[in-house]
Amino acid sequence: MRPIIKVENLSKQYRIGARQAAYSTLRDSITETLRAPFGWLRRNGSHEDNTIWALKDVSFEVMPGEVVGVIGRNGAGKSTLLKILSRITEPTTGQVDLYGRVGSLLEVGTGFHQELSGRENVYLNGAILGMRRGEIEQKFDEIVAFAEIEKFIDTPVKHYSSGMYMRLAFAIAAHLEPEILVVDEVLAVGDAAFQKKCLGKMDEVARQGKTVLFVSHNTHALASLCQKAIWLEGGNIKSVGSAIEEVAKYEVATLAALPGELALPKNEWSPAVIKQVSIIDAGGQERDLFDLFEPFAIELTVSQRELLNPIRLVIRIRSVADESVILATTDWDYGEPIKCLTASVYTVRCLFPGNLLNSGSYFISVGIDEPRGPVHFLAERIKQFVIVNTTSLGDGIYGYRDGVLSPYRKWQVVPSEAMITVGHQE
Repeated sequence: MRPIIKVENLSKQYRIGARQAAYSTLRDSITETLRAPFGWLRRNGSHEDNTIWALKDVSFEVMPGEVVGVIGRNGAGKSTLLKILSRITEPTTGQVDLYGRVGSLLEVGTGFHQELSGRENVYLNGAILGMRRGEIEQKFDEIVAFAEIEKFIDTPVKHYSSGMYMRLAFAIAAHLEPEILVVDEVLAVGDAAFQKKCLGKMDEVARQGKTVLFVSHNTHALASLCQKAIWLEGGNIKSVGSAIEEVAKYEVATLAALPGELALPKNEWSPAVIKQVSIIDAGGQERDLFDLFEPFAIELTVSQRELLNPIRLVIRIRSVADESVILATTDWDYGEPIKCLTASVYTVRCLFPGNLLNSGSYFISVGIDEPRGPVHFLAERIKQFVIVNTTSLGDGIYGYRDGVLSPYRKWQVVPSEAMITVGHQE
């Protein structure tokens, strides 16, 4: 089968500080002519490299019907790639072959005229995006209903709220019928309900067998919608693979770059310290990536001097948003504090079942204290790990269950004769 998108050795170079040329007057032209020799001297006299490669030797193929996500940090080249595929900008070198009609949703609302009504802008913006008048008329009611602005469709868009404006813009673009749909971070605008509606529409397009290229910083949505992902870093392709695997690797790499305390403090004055923290799987191997249904354990190596009072070990799992998700302590879970009072070094392991934490990224903080007593040791955010879901949970838009935790829940149908009517007695 022939690929519907074929990219070969694609590169795009930009000159730093360069401005797009505008229409000039005769005076501007004469002034520019006089300045030209000095500009040439200034450019050639400077040894400073004032160019940047937004993309460099990028090559990949997309087959018909594939839904492909593009991930990477800001400045990785994601938007530049989509602009080239949408024929908005030309590559510096390389070649792109597209075999089908392309619909682009890169900057929501581009082409709207503030003085025109919503109705008039539907026809104007639809035409800009490549829709024929007959297509627009056929889908007009559906577009307006999707945008939820029926009462205001004949009002000039300059009176719209930002939410109404974005809903109408997305509704128009989302109702194109291209063979290739290119979408760049539509989830950056609108409220949660609007974002959910956007994702639902994109999921619908994907189910129709269209080819979709999707850029989003919402990695869970990307992993749910896409079959494959391209990870860009510094304008180059770092890796290509299944969306779930690439998202997991990307999140681990992103976590590793976050600021935070990544080394255990020495705290030599403390009567007890934690020397090592490990996250291990059921086979005892240290890892930082686990499946949603996979059990894991947090292992602490403790070194203590001779103690007068029992101590307890504390493990706190936090989300990326620094929310406390789970607090585990030896006195609560084990039933009593650790009573070893002699000087020693030992390892304690806290077990966590599978299907407990939701998909996402987490930090581990650890500590040692005495129950209702002083804190001897504290280390914040010293380990990080990622939970991913590689098993279908049904048609979840975001690719994970809602909520902080994701425990197994068993449902039962209660026979009618056993049902109790609450609040009514005979």
